[in-house]
Amino acid sequence: MKKTVAAVVGGAFLLSPLQGSTCEIPLEGEMVQGGLVIGRVVAGTPVYIAEKKIRVSPDGLFIIGFGRNASPKVILKAGEELCILAVNTRIYKTTRIDGLPKRMVVPTDPADLKRIQEDNAAIRRVRRLDTDSSDFAVGFEWPLKGRISGVFGSQRVLNGVPRRPHNGIDIAAPSGTLVRAPAPGRIVLVHQDMFYSGKTVMIDHGHGLTSVYIHLSVIKVTEGQRVQSGHEIGRVGMTGRATGPHLHWGVSWFQTHVDPALLVKDMN
Repeated sequence: MKKTVAAVVGGAFLLSPLQGSTCEIPLEGEMVQGGLVIGRVVAGTPVYIAEKKIRVSPDGLFIIGFGRNASPKVILKAGEELCILAVNTRIYKTTRIDGLPKRMVVPTDPADLKRIQEDNAAIRRVRRLDTDSSDFAVGFEWPLKGRISGVFGSQRVLNGVPRRPHNGIDIAAPSGTLVRAPAPGRIVLVHQDMFYSGKTVMIDHGHGLTSVYIHLSVIKVTEGQRVQSGHEIGRVGMTGRATGPHLHWGVSWFQTHVDPALLVKDMN
């Protein structure tokens, strides 16, 4: 068994193997649960992650996202090069939130359930996109600055009921605070009233990488619109299931949620 050392990343404990496999494929990013890695190969080289072929740009770029519970060993194949990636594991905290309306924790009304199904279907459609854009290569910035009130991966207990882990980060800020696009992309979803997330915007950054911005008070973009880093997309609010004004910012590689905090520099 490999020895490990402990560190803290984005509010979670990180268990880092002291030794990992070597790989001749250039990779940049966080090799950790919740991390995102950008690789480069010779143009035209086929790339597989866990035996699934993934998109490679004309200049040889590809991305890999590691989910909250990603395996500590992931197989990457590019042409004849085979790598076993050592993915650092994390131990996540538990977050308890009380005082939410019962309807927002355990919905039973058929109309609410229908809305939730439609919302989830719309989000799944976006997260199936696999466009040839390489907007992700520009890098990410914070969409706003504020107090981090919720971290990626934490187990949520709402009104005493265990729910799904938190799949993004929450940034608390006064209502009306400007929210900017953290990276270039195309607006692929605008919804004025989702059941849980309220006013919601999603951006496609290419190769299956999308980002979501929820609980907004105002939306300033339209579907199909191109945005650059820093473009105003909306304002902080507390629409949907929220106990105070904040932005929930999430990033996904297809259906795999990754930690937005690992894509940006320290906020300070």
